[in-house]
Amino acid sequence: MKMKTLLMGAVASAAFAPMALAEGHEGERGRDGEVKIIYWQAPSILNPYLSSGTKDVEASSLVLEPLGRYDENGGLVPFLAKEIPTLENGGVSEDLKTITWQLKDGLVWSDGTPFTANDVKFTADYCMNPEGGCAQLAKFEGVASVEAVDDQTVKVTFSEPMPNPYGPFMGGQSPILQAAQFADCTGAKAPECTEANFNPIGTGPFKVVEFRPNDVITMEANENFREEGKPAFATLTFKGGGDATAAGRAVMETGEFDYAWNLQLAPDVIAKMAEGGKGKPMSAFGTLVERLELNMTDPSPDLPEGERSTAKHPHPILSDEKVRRALSMAIDRELLVEVGYGQAGRATCNMVPAPELYASDNTDCLTQDIEGAKALLEEAGWVDSDGDGVREKDGKKLSLLYQTSTNAVRQDFQALIKDWWSQIGVETELRNIDSSVFFGGDPGSTDTFQRFYADVEMYANNFDGTDPQSYLAQRTCAKFPGPETQWQGENINRFCNEEYDAMVAELGRTGEMEKRGEIAKKLNDMLTKDSYSILPLVDRGRVSAASNTLGGVILNTWDSELWNAADWYRKKEE
Repeated sequence: MKMKTLLMGAVASAAFAPMALAEGHEGERGRDGEVKIIYWQAPSILNPYLSSGTKDVEASSLVLEPLGRYDENGGLVPFLAKEIPTLENGGVSEDLKTITWQLKDGLVWSDGTPFTANDVKFTADYCMNPEGGCAQLAKFEGVASVEAVDDQTVKVTFSEPMPNPYGPFMGGQSPILQAAQFADCTGAKAPECTEANFNPIGTGPFKVVEFRPNDVITMEANENFREEGKPAFATLTFKGGGDATAAGRAVMETGEFDYAWNLQLAPDVIAKMAEGGKGKPMSAFGTLVERLELNMTDPSPDLPEGERSTAKHPHPILSDEKVRRALSMAIDRELLVEVGYGQAGRATCNMVPAPELYASDNTDCLTQDIEGAKALLEEAGWVDSDGDGVREKDGKKLSLLYQTSTNAVRQDFQALIKDWWSQIGVETELRNIDSSVFFGGDPGSTDTFQRFYADVEMYANNFDGTDPQSYLAQRTCAKFPGPETQWQGENINRFCNEEYDAMVAELGRTGEMEKRGEIAKKLNDMLTKDSYSILPLVDRGRVSAASNTLGGVILNTWDSELWNAADWYRKKEE
């Protein structure tokens, strides 16, 4: 049965045995004192179902855990489950319509109460509630029901055969919430439960002591953590805010912190910091793509509140495919890589740059063509009739608001892209927003990237694991952020195409690996070179830094970077 090919491939590549005890973990829990982490994008919430910001997902991963994770090679490893369900062990049904998870024995929450299958079922119901605005809804694509068979058994049933059943409860983006804590926080009430969203009870190695949004999280070792002697650290300080430069220096130059995430800095700056001798940078490529999202809806402040950036009003300029294509043609992606990332970046035209099976051979965008972009705008009727350097059509100026988070590399990119766009007759207003706010999930804020009250915005994200099915499913028509979903949703630029939606469904039921690759490439191309609704810029390597005295760290681009924090320990300085 060809549909089973994917599942068999997953089995061959996955690591299903529990991870070996890391060196340095002999001894009592909490023996190594404090560990200090710095993320220059500060977490604003600790419930990843209410924020798709990476900094929120990763901070919460210290507390909330999924049934299984992806290791540093993209292999599947069990966490709260005894093993990864497969066809061979009977966990996946022959018809590929169900996956059954067996929980580890004796699991308890950090408050000492039993962790059961009911918590897993509750989490699925919580995310799939149509009024909840779940930021990770694509993880549950195709799920018909989730059943707690007994306290230790969870059965997920799909509406049709699902060759890749590892969407729900796999990876840092889909952890388990405690049913008792979130019972009154479902649907439209989800964002109102501040106590639960800021101080979730979890099963992870640490538990929250105090959470100050957009600032500092104080944590302590979870005395009920299932693995003896872990975590090695008694307390954890998670500092947010500042900038990438300060974060890198705090680890590699001053030694004030142990781990710095996402050093989005020019390569020569990172190399200079490493000379400080207190820590070392680490890098690895995964699927992190810096891109421009072009708003397909009208964000004009002249519209009534509740209708801005919604399907009720198509974008008056960017609805024109020729304009979108011209904006892409004007960009020199190779220069962006040189300026911003050096060897830690690669120019790309793809939303899905890896693994190779799923990466399109699209290279059309890699050559800058200013004259071609001008001609395309002329063809579309956008002309500079009054000689002010800005094109217009039907009395409307070709003027765009371009926003991103505050970061030196991103502001360099903004300046370059504004200049290139000015050369083709586009007027561009630049705006940058504090990253803690921009990537936050506050439904009341008009400055979040989900709200998208601008014409163009720039950011990067990636997907858990090595299969892009859930990632591509984020762009279906039903996943627009809007007032009815508390401004949560994964289809950030409001792209909608019925053919795309049908192809996502086809990918979900296709098991033959080669065919899955073909479909994924078509979906990628529909978003990029066919519609130009998303303009990929740089395939970014993830660069972080760890102190010379921090042991057990394994950089992981396929899951949360903090995925194995339970294994971290203090070692003697080299």
